[in-house]
Amino acid sequence: MSETRTAAELDQEAAVRRLMEDYYREGKPPWDTDVTPPELVALVEGPDALTPGRALELGCGTGTNAVYLARHGWRVAAVDLVDRAVRQAREKADAAGVDVTVLCADVTRLDEAGVPGPYDLFFDLSCYCGIPAHRRDGYVTGLTHRAAPGARLLMFGYAPEAFGDPISGVTADELRARFTGWRLIDVTPGTNEVPTAWFTLRRDGAAAM
Repeated sequence: MSETRTAAELDQEAAVRRLMEDYYREGKPPWDTDVTPPELVALVEGPDALTPGRALELGCGTGTNAVYLARHGWRVAAVDLVDRAVRQAREKADAAGVDVTVLCADVTRLDEAGVPGPYDLFFDLSCYCGIPAHRRDGYVTGLTHRAAPGARLLMFGYAPEAFGDPISGVTADELRARFTGWRLIDVTPGTNEVPTAWFTLRRDGAAAM
């Protein structure tokens, strides 16, 4: 079934794409630091570490975290909207000698991306918080359909007040309302100069494949 989008929604999607492309054209965006965040390291290597399985990174940038997961025994797929970032991520995976499937795709349209799942872990470093509101249900549906029972989603996001933009940002209340079939099991404030948080969600029940 084809979706119908208004002219304003199409303009918003195009503006997001241009912004992301501009960030990578001009250099590294602020979220792409070449350092795997300690929150992901704790989930992968900490005392309650997850058993390695299949992982999908949403908005992978230049692939730092996808490579990290692959080095720790995960079978990794990663998607990003920006061609330039995808090329760099593939180069980074090749240089590291790890097998990561990196695809140029829209995280709100995963049915078109060739990432069938199921996945045990989803990782999102400030991707969801920049998605236009009218596309966020598509993101949730794509993850839910690809989630193994008990799958985790580790998400970092900026609060709406971080940049004074009511469209961007993410809150715990929104995630609770939008992620039907998931439980928000942890919210940890970030250490950034502007309001941010790490959110951990767990998929309940059986995978919807």
